Amino acid sequence: MNTKHLKYVIEVERTCSISQAAENLFMGQPTLSKIIKELEDSLGYAIFERTSRGVSPTQKGQEFLIYARNILQQIEKMEALSETANSNIQNFSISIPRACYITDAIVKFIADLDESRGINVNVQETNSFQVINNITDGSFRLGIIRYQIEYENYFFDYLMEKQLQYEILWEFEHLALMSTNHPLAQCDKIDYEELREFTEISYGETIIPYLMQSNNSRINNNGKTSKHIYIYNWSSQYDILSTIPTTYMWGSPISEKWLTKYNLMQRRCKASGHRYKDVFIYSKDYKLSALEYKFIDKLSEAKNEVAFKEYR
Repeated sequence: MNTKHLKYVIEVERTCSISQAAENLFMGQPTLSKIIKELEDSLGYAIFERTSRGVSPTQKGQEFLIYARNILQQIEKMEALSETANSNIQNFSISIPRACYITDAIVKFIADLDESRGINVNVQETNSFQVINNITDGSFRLGIIRYQIEYENYFFDYLMEKQLQYEILWEFEHLALMSTNHPLAQCDKIDYEELREFTEISYGETIIPYLMQSNNSRINNNGKTSKHIYIYNWSSQYDILSTIPTTYMWGSPISEKWLTKYNLMQRRCKASGHRYKDVFIYSKDYKLSALEYKFIDKLSEAKNEVAFKEYR
């Protein structure tokens, strides 16, 4: 059994599609289908079955995938021995949501690295579902996920299924982010019925575990606004907000540095489903390094800088 084949089946599970997995793996769909069929023949049972939701693991396939992930994690640990032996390299990898305080923490963390030694830092911004899969397939060692509290059970079940441990970082209220020139910016109170008349910007790739194959796989934060701009690039949100003052978006508290730079402001606005949590995740059997604990300290400092701000 080739360990590459284990990565292939994990990618199929992640995407729920052989064709999409093949595209992500830079190989042809017929080739991947043949590899999976040969693997299933050698095992004597099917790993996947086709359903209305796409390709899903069979009962035995689910057990196989647990073993596959464990094997790949053990291989990663063996490969990491060479990194441990070479203590001159500072290794750090994390998959995160798009959030200013997390970005600030990463920047400060990197700034404090010892430049006389090797530096190997890998950071990816993506949705929470992808963060979880990045940890389980070994692409990243650490992750931070963000979810609306109403979906917490879905995420906790998924973390348990993927054998990940988690620590809650922060529970917060989403705030309305807008230009200081927005028509509602100077109002004493912002009413959501007024706010929803403007154009909302949001990330277009938000996914909820177990619900991702439903027709409403994209989380609609309120389900009421008829004017929406979906984006996939973190920096573009600020350009749009500062250039088009009739737009707004929801987000976690942001430091004054970012608000001043882009001529923006944040305001409270009562709306359902706007309580969120950020959660730190990693594999159950993974031991955090001293360098990773330093990042956690920077993360806590960055969070505290914005967690206790006062907002109208």
